[in-house]
Amino acid sequence: MEITKHFTATTFIVNNEKVLLHLHKKLGIWLPIGGHIDRDELPEDAAVREAQEEAGLAVRLYNPGKKTDMVDVEQLVRPMHILLEGINQFHQHIDLIYYATSDTDELNPQAGETTNLKWFSPEELQTFDGAPKSVKVLSMEAIKLLGSSNDKEREKK
Repeated sequence: MEITKHFTATTFIVNNEKVLLHLHKKLGIWLPIGGHIDRDELPEDAAVREAQEEAGLAVRLYNPGKKTDMVDVEQLVRPMHILLEGINQFHQHIDLIYYATSDTDELNPQAGETTNLKWFSPEELQTFDGAPKSVKVLSMEAIKLLGSSNDKEREKK
């Protein structure tokens, strides 16, 4: 039995000490913004595109990677995590997890995208049962890392 694997990009977006999650239409659980990486698309571009499509937000990706001076290759934004997620017994996602910030919490999803989006504080996440544990753990990590305005200089411009 063949198991197909698709590459996806997920972005935990932080603004004002809160993280953005949306209620997934098919799964009925709260997840961060994300989706499949299109053919010939860079993962970091997919992460930014999905934030624009699903939430109407312009985001700055956090880049934990050390920039090395190289003239013959382009260094990409390094994801915070790379996860293998079982979608069903026949399908998996290789999910590149990014953290990002937005200057606004005003949401404007594109037509056809979910409108059930919510900014969650750390306190709300601790008692919330509507998201998988992994989402809560990564949400808390993103808020801890990017929640303070002092961390803005470490983000990709």
